[in-house]
Amino acid sequence: MAWFKKTRTPIASTAEKSSRVPEGLWVKCPGCAQIIYNKDLDKSQHVCPKCAHHFRISAADRLRSLFDDGEWTGHFPNLRSNDPLKFTDTRPYRDRLRATIAKTGVNDAVVVATGTLDGLDVVIAAMEYSFIGGSMGVVVGEKITRAIEMALERRQPAIVISCSGGARMMEGALSLMQMAKVAAALARLDRARLPFISVLTDPTTGGVTASFAMLGDLNIAEPKALIGFAGPRVIEQTIRQKLPEGFQRSEFLLEHGMLDLIVDRREMKATIARALRFMGAEAVAAAAVPIPVASAATPDLLR
Repeated sequence: MAWFKKTRTPIASTAEKSSRVPEGLWVKCPGCAQIIYNKDLDKSQHVCPKCAHHFRISAADRLRSLFDDGEWTGHFPNLRSNDPLKFTDTRPYRDRLRATIAKTGVNDAVVVATGTLDGLDVVIAAMEYSFIGGSMGVVVGEKITRAIEMALERRQPAIVISCSGGARMMEGALSLMQMAKVAAALARLDRARLPFISVLTDPTTGGVTASFAMLGDLNIAEPKALIGFAGPRVIEQTIRQKLPEGFQRSEFLLEHGMLDLIVDRREMKATIARALRFMGAEAVAAAAVPIPVASAATPDLLR
């Protein structure tokens, strides 16, 4: 029975042939598994041409798709949190901030910009999901509040594009205070009879949904966006019931009266322009109102 112990020579492995196709040229759609050429995806604003799945995009890409000629003027880019609670979880919050800033190239999870949208002067705040899940901390609340105050001062419509996991846990109650702060600024915008359009994208959850994201004169969502306060699993565990199919998706919310419109990203600019003109944006006077741009946030929370 010596053949059981016979030494076998392993089959020589052939050297792997390097691919002639460069990395990152193709993307697989998670909705329909279609393989899409990256440049074609860019042309369709990162919407799958086959199934219309909306990929997540950066704040800069959103601004580029809305502003005329893709040009805008940024505001308050240097505001950043200084870790007011000295928070530490798996690593210090200060280190997490530093690493995320280096990775994303922005100082926090929102970009405020002004420019023209189909010829209309607007102020837009677009949230950046890649920055700690687009979470709302002191800086995010401050920048959105300043954007609204800028819209008041310039007598221009305000647009906020939400893409967030909610309030930022690393800043505790300070992040929750931003909900009331932004809502108060929006109340002033409403009293001034200036339009506010809220655009909800995938995902918009937590304290962002519970505050300014749902306070628009017009609430617009992208198709199949996850929108809610608590997550579906948390709700199921709490009520011990199976949730309906498509619960917390934009189509479900539209059907139940929580949204006004669901708009394909490729039609978003034209839809917002029509809505602003209907709201009288062309008739808004250009005279400035003496309202300070800086809000009443405690200065030592920012640097």
